[in-house]
Parts: sequence; C-alpha cells; structure tokens
Amino acid sequence: NAVSALHRGVTERMWGRPVAHITNGVHTWSWLAPRMAALFDRHADRGWREAADDPAAWEFVRGIPAAELWAAHLEAKREALELVERLAGRRLDPEALTVGFARRFATYKRATLLLRDPERLRRIAGDPQRPVQFVFSGKAHPADEPGKALIRELHGAAEALGGRLVLLEDYGIGVARRLVQGVDVWLNNPRRPLEASGTSGQKAALNGVPNLSVLDGWWPEGYNGRNGWAVGEAREYASEEEQDAADAAALYGVLEGEVAPLYYRRGAGGVPEGWVGVMKEAIATVAPAFSAQRMVGEYVRRLYLPRLSGRG
Repeated sequence: NAVSALHRGVTERMWGRPVAHITNGVHTWSWLAPRMAALFDRHADRGWREAADDPAAWEFVRGIPAAELWAAHLEAKREALELVERLAGRRLDPEALTVGFARRFATYKRATLLLRDPERLRRIAGDPQRPVQFVFSGKAHPADEPGKALIRELHGAAEALGGRLVLLEDYGIGVARRLVQGVDVWLNNPRRPLEASGTSGQKAALNGVPNLSVLDGWWPEGYNGRNGWAVGEAREYASEEEQDAADAAALYGVLEGEVAPLYYRRGAGGVPEGWVGVMKEAIATVAPAFSAQRMVGEYVRRLYLPRLSGRG
C-alpha cells in the first residue's frame, strides 16, 4: 500500500494497477512536548488523551488563551535554542523567527534549496525589523556522496551567513524532538512528487509549529490554507532545474511576504495573535488526522482484517 494519497497516485502510474493508501501518522505521546501536554490537560475535556485520532477531541485547542499557548511555545523554543548553543556553540536570538529543517539528507529532499539565491537569503535573514534564523540538522547515508555534499554546502553557508544559519551535528531522535517542539516554523521542500509521505512536519504541527512546505507527501492532505503555508504549485515541470528555480522563488516569497510579517505582528503583551491562530489551527487539524492511532486503526480495518477474513 501507499503511504499518502499523492503517493498512491504516483504508485498507480508506476505499477499500472490500483493501489490502496493509508497515510502515515506519528505517535502523539512520543513527540508532544510535556509542557504542551500539561497545557492541554488544563483546557481539555477529560479523556482527550484516549482520543488522539478524534478531531472533536482536539477542538478545545481553539479556546486556549493565546498568551498561554504562546508562553508554552516560548519555553519549548528556549530549550531548543539551548540545545543549539550546547551542540554548535552558537547563541541564537530567542526573539527572532526560527525556521527548522531536520531529516535524512537524501538529495530529493533538497536541503540546500534555501541557498539558491544567497543575496536574497542574506536580506531575509538580516532584515533589521524582521530577522530570520535557520537551524538545520540531519544525516546522509554513509554511501550517499551527493547527500554528504549537501551537508558540506550547508556548513559553508552557515559560515557565510554570520550566525543566522546553524547546522547541528550528531542528528538523532533527541535533537529531532527538541527541534520539532521548539522552532517557530517547520521547513520542508522535497522535489514533488518524490516524498512518499514524510512525518517530521506532523510532529512539528502537533506542537503548534506550523509547516512551510512544498505540496508533497502528506501535506496536500493536511494543508487547509489556515494551518501553515504551501510552497510552490501542485504541478509537474519540464526539468528539475525549472522546478528548483520556481520552488526557491516561491519559498523566498512566502517566507518574506507572509511568514515573517505574521510572526512579527504583535498584539497586547507582545503576543502574535495571528500567528497563534495558525498554531491552533495546525494542532487542531493535524494532530488527530495524522496520529499513529488513526493510522494503525486504518491498517487493521482496511487491510489486516479483510485479509484474515478472506475478503482482502
């Protein structure tokens, strides 16, 4: 079976026959920040923890006071930036919009797409009114020389950007957990349609970290126009060069024209009300729809039980 609706379409074209799909999900309690879970406990109806895949059980998120949700996020962000300082020796600005990117450095995931226009990136990162900083982490397979080359390229860019881009070494589950819980926005820019599903963005959204993502993998099913941002168009291109150029331009445009302005638009008490609205929408829509509880239930009902009963 395929692991997202888009993956199903790609697989059916490759195999020339119908294929089922069950979109991947993530284990809520492995990835939800403890302080965020405690906040939810204070505002949710009893039993929400047993209903991780029920959209109705997550509606309470919309009623959490913006200041409380923002305060919980800032605590998670503080912990993430402390990790960055410990691992990389770089002290990032806790007030700056912080973009996270952490995953396997396979070439189709285009870790260096952000570097395509160095001057524009430098302007975005160094904007005196709306600065943006980037935290990257990940590993390539030992035999994947092109993937390792991407890491070297990012390392060079980190030096050139003067502290606005950090590359964390020794990527593992602990680093991943801190980043998906504590950055402000999650970047994902694979070469569509090569990402079968992806799950890091699901883990981020669960913690109120909105996605800034190409419409690939699970994101076309999750994106509703209010719970994050889409990069580029849901289309195919004549060449990889054309696709990379278009997606890079779109990424810069959304980051500069939509993401940063919303993040820095502050209301009473310094709370970015509009941004927190996106956070709430991300949690309420992504958490139940992309939980492992929903995924496992679908495997049982749609694949395993029919086969055991002879109907599959």
